[in-house]
Amino acid sequence: MKRIIFSLFLVLLVTQVKAQSTFVRFMTNKDDITIMLYDETPKHRDMFLTGIKKGWYKNAEFNRVIKSFVSQGGELDDTILNREKRHPELGAKRFAAEIKPNLFHKKGALGAGRDDNAEKASYFTQIYLVVGKKQTDAQLDAIEQKKNRKIPAAQRAIYKTAGGTPHLDQDYTIFGEIVEGMEVADAINAMATDKNDVPLSAVVFNPVILSKKQATKFQQQLKKKKIYTHE
Repeated sequence: MKRIIFSLFLVLLVTQVKAQSTFVRFMTNKDDITIMLYDETPKHRDMFLTGIKKGWYKNAEFNRVIKSFVSQGGELDDTILNREKRHPELGAKRFAAEIKPNLFHKKGALGAGRDDNAEKASYFTQIYLVVGKKQTDAQLDAIEQKKNRKIPAAQRAIYKTAGGTPHLDQDYTIFGEIVEGMEVADAINAMATDKNDVPLSAVVFNPVILSKKQATKFQQQLKKKKIYTHE
C-alpha cells in the first residue's frame, strides 16, 4: 500500500471538524482508499457501518463514473427503483437526510445517493465519491444566485483550490471524506466508460471497518500533520 502523503492540498481537503472516530478502508482492485466517517452525521455513519457488516457492499462496484464529477458505487438507481416497482408492497424505503451546512461537496467527500424525493432522503445502498473540478469566483457566484444561498468563504477557498461539486450542496447528505488514497479515487474517476458512464473494466470494492487501534493510529497521524484545524 502506498504511504500516506499529507500535503497542502490534503490540508485544504479535510473538513474543519473535531477528530472523527470511525474509518473505513475501501479495498478496490485498483488499490485502497481510506475514508473518515463524520460523527456529525451519526445516522448515516451507523447506517453505512451496518450495511458493511451485513454484506450489502460485498464485492460492490463503482458502476457509474462521471469524469470530473463523481464516482458512484453500490446499487444503481434503476436497480433500486425497478425492485420497488416489482414489490410495491414493500414501499420505497429511504433514509432520512442529515444535511449539514458545514459538510459540503469538496473533492474527496463521501455522499449518499438518492432519487428525487422531496425530503432529500438517501438510498440505503448507494454512495458516491466526489472528484469535481476547481471552481472560479464567477462559477461560485452563479451557483449562489441560482440556489439563493451564500457559500461560506472557507468553502469557497477549498472549491477554488482543491475543487468539488458545489451545486450539489444542501441537496445530498455528505457523511465522510477520503483521508488516504485520493490518487486512487482520481484514477477510478478517469477510467474509460461506455455511453451510460459504466466503466469498461469493473472496479470492485469491499469496504472494511478499521479496528479501534487502526482508527487511533489514523487520528494520531492526522493530528500530527495538523489536519484537524478546528476543535
